[in-house]
Amino acid sequence: MLPFLEFNVVDLIDILLAAILFYQLYRLFRGTQAMNILLAGGVFALLWVLVSYVFHMQLLQSIMTHVGNVGILALIILFQDEIRAFINNLGRYRTQNSFYTKLRRYFTADDVTKTDSTIAEVVQAATVLSKSRTGALIVMQNKAQLSQYWRTGERIESRIKARLIENIFYKNTPLHDGALIIVDNRIKSVGCILPISHAQDLPKQFGLRHRAALGLSEKTDATVVVVSEETGRISVAQGGKLQVDLTPEQLTHLLSMHGTKEKRETESNNV
Repeated sequence: MLPFLEFNVVDLIDILLAAILFYQLYRLFRGTQAMNILLAGGVFALLWVLVSYVFHMQLLQSIMTHVGNVGILALIILFQDEIRAFINNLGRYRTQNSFYTKLRRYFTADDVTKTDSTIAEVVQAATVLSKSRTGALIVMQNKAQLSQYWRTGERIESRIKARLIENIFYKNTPLHDGALIIVDNRIKSVGCILPISHAQDLPKQFGLRHRAALGLSEKTDATVVVVSEETGRISVAQGGKLQVDLTPEQLTHLLSMHGTKEKRETESNNV
């Protein structure tokens, strides 16, 4: 029997542990800019195993080993914020994913109703803020975790109400300059700091709010609603793209379409 075809219990445990590790990495990076790099890294690792242990190509093995070593160092530098967030969340993982927590979430109000209510309140608040030309930045978390961003603000853990959102972004309040982040149909934190996009093709009339919204949408799959302080126009940043000058109906449609897609994907993953 060939050496690479030998298989025992230790190999099975090794494979299972590696699978668990890669699954946790997938959960950490899904919906973020790092997901494509993680997939590329997986393909590279598979090719390295084939070259090293199956075909025994020593020259390619040496080249790929050196490239891999440099690549790991580069990834640590590029994604130091994500790695820090992962380490910070290690202690919270058990509590957040306990059987009791999942059971409690299962018997709470229906997700579709809560999602529709969230969209309605956000659209209502954005419409009022648009009419008064009050700047606003509202982030709705999807798959990618936004803990590293909502921790930069003030946590309030509140139900979503349009009047509350309007008061938060009122010009004389201390938290109106930052972003409001919604997680699991609740206002998680306000006054949050978001990454700024360095896109060169963004029109000059867009200020820091639009660049922050676009910057977060480039790094994660979050949906970001922006109300311009200068014009009162409503925009949505998603997937690194900015849709501008939206009516309340168009905003509702965009948020509803994305909410329905996320719910379908979540249900398929739970089957």
